[in-house]
Amino acid sequence: MNHTVLRGVDRAAFAVAFVDRLRHAGVPAGLTDVDDLVRALAASPPVEMSTLYWTARISLVRRHTDLAAFDQVFAAVFADAPPLPLARSAGSTGRRDDVHVPVPAATDDAGPGGGLPWATLPPAVAETREPDAPLRLPERRPSALATLAERPFEELDSAQLALLGDALRAAVAGWPTRRTRRHVASRAGRRVALRPTIARARRTGWEPVEVVRERPVRRPRRVVLLCDVSESMRAQATAYLHLMRAFAVVADAEVFAFATTLTRLTVALRHTSAAAAVAQASAVVTDRFGGTRIATNLRALLASRHGNAVRGAIVVIGSDGWDSDPPAELATMMARLRRRAYRIVWLNPRAGIPGFAPRVAGMAAALPYCDRLLPAGTFQDLTDAARQLQSVTCTDGLKRPTLTPAPRIIA
Repeated sequence: MNHTVLRGVDRAAFAVAFVDRLRHAGVPAGLTDVDDLVRALAASPPVEMSTLYWTARISLVRRHTDLAAFDQVFAAVFADAPPLPLARSAGSTGRRDDVHVPVPAATDDAGPGGGLPWATLPPAVAETREPDAPLRLPERRPSALATLAERPFEELDSAQLALLGDALRAAVAGWPTRRTRRHVASRAGRRVALRPTIARARRTGWEPVEVVRERPVRRPRRVVLLCDVSESMRAQATAYLHLMRAFAVVADAEVFAFATTLTRLTVALRHTSAAAAVAQASAVVTDRFGGTRIATNLRALLASRHGNAVRGAIVVIGSDGWDSDPPAELATMMARLRRRAYRIVWLNPRAGIPGFAPRVAGMAAALPYCDRLLPAGTFQDLTDAARQLQSVTCTDGLKRPTLTPAPRIIA
């Protein structure tokens, strides 16, 4: 079996280095010539030195006046070259021919620069000296979001809350749409549009030659968020502002903050900068970290001009349920809200605590009118709640569960 001359040598590196020496000698070889040499060596690996000579000469030399310079460079490179790159060593048996060989030591007779410049450096990862050593895998560390999954909001700084905002916007990026009663002309529609079809039939003597079809228009399901920013929700207030901003930017939602009064934050939270939006929203809410009047704020919402936004919408209420209004009044307002809204979802930061029971008066009064009660006390809870809201939107046939409050109510 004949061994090739350049066995174990990177052909592309050899061609680039050899052409570089030819250029220093005055031979005008370009990138096309390098590509021709690499393709020729791959198509017919040279077995003898004469074959390599003619392959390189035909690929690189274009003028008769350059033959003398080419012969001089070829002789300087291969006349006294050491045999390391041309034959295999005893310890390299059983390996592939394209494995790179180490660079030999530089000598004075090896041409300008010394050594063989086309030989690729050895791999950066050395083999272990102990053959029986166990395999060591790289340590996999959690991402920045994974490390914050179970941490409560009061332990997060501003940068980590900004990551939360980005994660929430990504969670609601594919907000689903709903079918409306309006229709638009479309060739893929299944329904015949009578008025456009009859209007075009006037041109053909009232014969409907061209039938116009239409399809229903789909729009994103409307979302209305009401988040508690009272004293009992101090730790979750900023995180809930990021949640409201995510829905306001992505799903075109109407968002409100409430403590003792109701404040609309839709315009403020649609700012392009998340930090500026949260700072502006915090400045707009004048009763932040005060008392809580959930029933009063729901009455104010339904009586205002924004009350029509609740019709057919998913209403999300983020609160721990502590309310200074009477529980019966809250139950009355929740009943009115349920008749007007499509679904009602309550986010409670304490719902994820083991052994949680809705025994607070406000939470117990509102729970029978809620479709879902979701925990929202940690980073992971809030992102999961944002994804579950999409499933509530997609489930048109969702039945309202029959929820009963706990027997004992703590006022």
